Amino acid sequence: MNIQIFGTKKSNDSKKAERFFKERGIRFQYIDMKEKGLSRGEFQSVLAAVGGLDALIDPQAKDRDVLDLLPHLSPADALDKVLENQQVLRLPIVRNGKQATVGCQPDVWKTWE
Repeated sequence: MNIQIFGTKKSNDSKKAERFFKERGIRFQYIDMKEKGLSRGEFQSVLAAVGGLDALIDPQAKDRDVLDLLPHLSPADALDKVLENQQVLRLPIVRNGKQATVGCQPDVWKTWE
């Protein structure tokens, strides 16, 4: 398993994801979204795994301007806008190779063990 957790220190769901893998002794790489974020390749891989941009967007995100703009953009422009403004993504994003989840989904993570 090659687990990556993309989250923030303030996100309770990110903390739950960390705890889930620590309790099972599964090694993971934690990426703080405030410091680094997803690369274009990682973003495309997660998009494919979760079924598109709608699954990744957090409707409760604080950046209302970006959220309000997204429906008016072409799909390609919307992807670029979200890549530039990753604070609108639901967290945590947990990757295991080509598989990925958005939000706290321990039932799915158990199937990866």
